[in-house]
Amino acid sequence: MPRLTDARKELRRAQIAEAAVRCFGRNGLERTSIADITAECGLSAGSIYAHYRNKADLIQAAAREVLAKRAEVLGAYAASDTPPGPDELLARLIAAIDPVEARVGVQTWGEATTDPVIRDIVVDMTDRMRAMLHNCLTAWLVKVEHHEAAGAREHAAPIAHRVMSLYQAELLYTALRSPTEETAR
Repeated sequence: MPRLTDARKELRRAQIAEAAVRCFGRNGLERTSIADITAECGLSAGSIYAHYRNKADLIQAAAREVLAKRAEVLGAYAASDTPPGPDELLARLIAAIDPVEARVGVQTWGEATTDPVIRDIVVDMTDRMRAMLHNCLTAWLVKVEHHEAAGAREHAAPIAHRVMSLYQAELLYTALRSPTEETAR
């Protein structure tokens, strides 16, 4: 059997993580089994375990997949000549919320209250997202509002915290809406 190249390994890992997100969104974290994920992605359990140690590892990968999407967008915003201000940034983030990802995110937050491994994942992902927001808002303060860089970083911190809080509230709101409400939106 031919060995997978590093690029194929990453594609396979992404395929498995995406299948896990779909299963978690449909069945919940607790009720999703590795068998559900194998059926969703069409791979064997052995193939999944070759890439991920356990379900917690898959949850972490799924969270990182979602965060990577946000990082790409936020990085592009920060690098632009006119980065969006807090209101526009929040509006763009809210418009990009995927209901399935929101449900998985909220379920992960719930698991984080009792599972220290999941809590570490959630804290890490939240800290990273807040740091990306902070960088984007610092760029906005410097490039658009013409603040000095050092003062802008300090001023951006509480704004990033508020944007993050409002974004998380919208994730929760989206996760709680029924599929019927999502299509009517």
